[in-house]
Formats: sequence, structure tokens, C-alpha cells
Amino acid sequence: MNAPAELGRPTAREAQKTAFEANKLQKRLLRLAGQAIVDYNMIEAGDRVMVCLSGGKDSHGLLDLLLTLRQRAPIEFDIVAVNLDQKQPGFPAQVLPEYLAGRGVPFRIETQDTYSIVTRLVPEGKTMCSLCSRLRRGILYRVARELGASKIALGHHRDDIVATLFLNMFHGGRLKGMSPKLVSDDGRNVVIRPLAYVNEADLARYAEFKKFPIIPCNLCGSQSNLQRQEVKRMLAEWDRRHPGRVQNIFNSLTRVVPSHLMDPRIFDFKGLQATGMADADGDIAFDEQPCVAAGAAVRFG
Repeated sequence: MNAPAELGRPTAREAQKTAFEANKLQKRLLRLAGQAIVDYNMIEAGDRVMVCLSGGKDSHGLLDLLLTLRQRAPIEFDIVAVNLDQKQPGFPAQVLPEYLAGRGVPFRIETQDTYSIVTRLVPEGKTMCSLCSRLRRGILYRVARELGASKIALGHHRDDIVATLFLNMFHGGRLKGMSPKLVSDDGRNVVIRPLAYVNEADLARYAEFKKFPIIPCNLCGSQSNLQRQEVKRMLAEWDRRHPGRVQNIFNSLTRVVPSHLMDPRIFDFKGLQATGMADADGDIAFDEQPCVAAGAAVRFG
């Protein structure tokens, strides 16, 4: 008996199911990105948004979603994609220009040999992320000014934000996360993270559906001793054993109670006095409270 001619190809039903799942996922990502943009007023009318495109799944997803949101938004804003070619050995320099030109996206490829600097200055066996990030950040800030960009969009997602919180606690002794919107180190740029509400697993699935031309980071991505990778593994295990735990941690960053922490710079503990009046927000630190669901989504466009 001869094998079917299309053996191994998806059936019409399978293709339809895949298309349905991809469309459903895209709608969710657009809703979450749009909600983050509105919640933090990330993009305003007339903005020129510089999307930092590394070639990884996260930045590809960011660019794709912003392009769609721009079509639906009630305001007008421009998008320009920027890739920093750090001269890593084997970097496929033609991939992103071809992809961006094919999509009709204005872009700039900035070539700076930070790879040689990092590999020369960082001792063997030490992580390269810190120095690499500083060099990359300074270059991107300069490029943003040269392009007249009013906002710099980065592809960090929910899991990056939660991981940063734990990295700062474990290694820096600070309760500090990753802000969805901030003024840059040089005080001249506004940095936004429209994927702040999106989880990494969804971005990975979206990249598969969209077949983005993914370029891996060979400079530091292969380093097995990265502290961030350890934290990500910890969080993944927590979420596997206790589904929803990472989302609850993320939600806690949006519902901070300064009076139940210990920083006198943000709450006047020294001046605290009894008022003689009942306070519903008083000493409830040890009460058992159910987690409050996130607020309703706000559509952007």
C-alpha cells in the first residue's frame, strides 16, 4: 500500500486549528500590550518610537505587536527599528535588514564592535552581561537622539521583571524590579516596556506561529553560570508546582503597601502615632487574604 503523497504535512483540520490558536494568542498579546501602554501612558500622539530589535523572540514580538497596535490606535505615532550589530563571530548581518525591508519597516543597523571590548575586559569564566548591557545602552541612547526618537521600546516581559526583582533581592539587597516606563540614565530618553504584562511562554509560541527569523545571542547566551538563568529556573519550578505563583508575584509589584515594609524613606515610621480611630488599612500584615484578580483589561485602539 502506497503512502499518501502529503504524508507528514498538516491536514486541513490541523492547519485550521493552528490558525485559530495563533489568532487567539495574538489577540491576547495585543490586549496585554495595549493595556500596559495605556496603564503607563507609554506612547503618546506624535511619538517616534525606537524599537530595539536584537533578533530574539521577545524583540521580534514587540515590533510585530506595536506595528499592529499602530494600525488600530486612536493616535498617530511612528516606529523605527534599530539593531545593534556587536560584531559577534558568525552574526548573520543580512537577516534583519532583509526581514525589515520586506515588512516595510524603517530601520537602522548600528555597527559597533562591543564584542571585542567585552571579551577583552571580562575575565574568562565571568559573566559578560553587566558590561555588555552598559555598552549597548549607551550606544542605543545616542542612536535614539540621532533618530529623534521620543521613546525607546525594549522587549522585556513579565518574567524578566519578576526575575529582576529576585536578582536584586538575592544579590543586591534591594526590593527593586524593572520599571515598565522610566527616564534613561542620561536623563534624555524615555524607556518603555510594552510587553510588561506578557509572559515569556506566550512570546515563544507567538514567535513559532509567526516564524520570525530568530538570531540567538552567542556572546552571553551560552554562559551556564548566569545568575538570571538560575532565577528563571527557580521561578519556572515554582510555577510548575504552584501554577499562578509567578503571576501573583508580578501582581504584588503593582500593589505595594509601604507601611508594611521597612523603608523609612517611603513611610514615616518615626512619626507614626496612634490616632484613636479605626483604620481598615491598619495592622493586617498577617491576615490571610485571597489574591485579588488583576483589573479589567483596557484596550489600546
